[in-house]
Amino acid sequence: MPRGRKPQGESALSSAERQARYRARQHAAIPPAALNGGPPAKRRSRARRWRDAIDALLAMQAEYAAWSDALPDSLRDTATALALQEIIDLDLSDLAAIQPPRGYGRD
Repeated sequence: MPRGRKPQGESALSSAERQARYRARQHAAIPPAALNGGPPAKRRSRARRWRDAIDALLAMQAEYAAWSDALPDSLRDTATALALQEIIDLDLSDLAAIQPPRGYGRD
């Protein structure tokens, strides 16, 4: 039983032809740097990551408040409504007021 794929043409490619096809595919591929949407997250400072996390929490809390307001009256006493209300009632202002230290003597 023969191994491998059947040749696309009348005969199998030579080693040089296979190598030329491989190199053409490699050069046509999108470079990894173009796939990345922006700077890596690990290059942000801890303070910047903290502010981004707080902003995300506040935005999510606002989304949950809008979701809670849109609930029909028949769902006001469900577990979902109670969980939404607990999230809305969280006081995130204390977290937002915290300014983390810059570190390494740059305080």
